[in-house]
Amino acid sequence: MRHPLIAGNWKMNGTLGEAESLARAIRKGLDERPVEGVEILVCPPYLALGRVREVLDGSAVRLGAQDVHWEAKGAFTGEISPPMLREAGCTHVIVGHSERRHIMGESNELVNRKLRAALAHGLIPIVCVGELLEERSAGDTRKVVERQAQKAFEGVAPGDAARAVLAYEPVWAIGTGRTASPHQAQEVHHFLRNTLVRIAGPEAAERIRILYGGSVKPDNIRDLMAQEDVDGALVGGASLDAESFLKIVRYKE
Repeated sequence: MRHPLIAGNWKMNGTLGEAESLARAIRKGLDERPVEGVEILVCPPYLALGRVREVLDGSAVRLGAQDVHWEAKGAFTGEISPPMLREAGCTHVIVGHSERRHIMGESNELVNRKLRAALAHGLIPIVCVGELLEERSAGDTRKVVERQAQKAFEGVAPGDAARAVLAYEPVWAIGTGRTASPHQAQEVHHFLRNTLVRIAGPEAAERIRILYGGSVKPDNIRDLMAQEDVDGALVGGASLDAESFLKIVRYKE
């Protein structure tokens, strides 16, 4: 049985003080009312990782990063390596987020290199796939996410692939207030599950969690999580408010 994962992606938001306050509020809420059966993760900006780690130390909340380089060290000015993230206390890292793909120009091949690097250094990659509005309108959603998933896991052994997390984030729903309906999300998640069977085999496909990301809020999380192949959420804007994020984490209540 796949364990639900709720991950907060803070993106490029907040000062160090604001990141610390947000982490403290999330921890306080969970200390007062623990949540059972849900894995919780926050992904602050790089500079806030140390401060947030100190706040969350000993709590049930795990720490993740928003991106990673594919090499362990070297002359890559401005980049952060997998060993650096491990030392900073990270257990997870987001790879191939749509903003990295469409704003920073990251290719499927680059996403694959980052995914393999994360796995090689003991990090759990959350690899993102998703279509643009024009691609959905053209009926190309399946073709787009299938290609992205296949390229991301290229050359990855089934046992390693099983350690990864996949996140479906329709680009047209990120930060727009528009959300894929639970039926639309399930349809794509089910297709991705079958795609993973072809990529990594049935055992790995059954173990890999598929998160939904795209304007996830307290008022839609319950319906999304009721879908068979939705194993959690990659939460953007709503994760910047402790009360909203805690409501999402407590979707079972």
